[in-house]
Amino acid sequence: MLPWIQLDRATIPGEGGELRLKQRGAEFSIMLGSTELMNSRLSGSEEALATLSCERIAGRGNARMLIGGLGMGFTLRAALQALPDDTGVTVAELVPAVVDWARGPMADLHKGTLDDARVEIHVGDVGALIRSRKAAYDAILLDVDNGPDGLTRASNDSLYDHAGLRAAKAALRASGVLAVWSSAPDAAFTRRLRDVGFAAEEIYVRANGKRGGRHVIWMATSR
Repeated sequence: MLPWIQLDRATIPGEGGELRLKQRGAEFSIMLGSTELMNSRLSGSEEALATLSCERIAGRGNARMLIGGLGMGFTLRAALQALPDDTGVTVAELVPAVVDWARGPMADLHKGTLDDARVEIHVGDVGALIRSRKAAYDAILLDVDNGPDGLTRASNDSLYDHAGLRAAKAALRASGVLAVWSSAPDAAFTRRLRDVGFAAEEIYVRANGKRGGRHVIWMATSR
């Protein structure tokens, strides 16, 4: 078996630790300490985050989508395949090196999506972007942690508490969709979504097609 080779490392702003990009043959992995945040062989649930969201905003003219977390680009790529040409997609990525990796060693994974005319890359905190917008998006997709807690950095907790969810709801247009990816269920988070006025549904998806672990996607519609 081929050994893993570390290609790069990057500090997460806000005392969030260090990301490491590793490669083994054609396979890539992004690690936080001993935790693997993502692997290029497991893309199914990240793609489902996009396709489920696109289904719920289908038919809206000039739709606007915000994706929190670029990662390996699976969510962005799936969204662009499903969305029409008049859509605008903003991708907020906190760690500048992740954008560099997308244009560098992982360019083949991203397949030119960063250069799509519909795409705007925002290097910065997705939470700050959400709080600065009112009725701006038809869909907000969050995949910045392993679930609704601040794994990569503690300040991400503010995305998932009552105040953060109210900010997301305010940033959505009428009947907008908040979609959140998680590696595991969280009943308390479902209650918080409903507390702030979302109609929330937990959907279980496989990490890779019909195989791999079961991940959770919350689809929450503003009312």
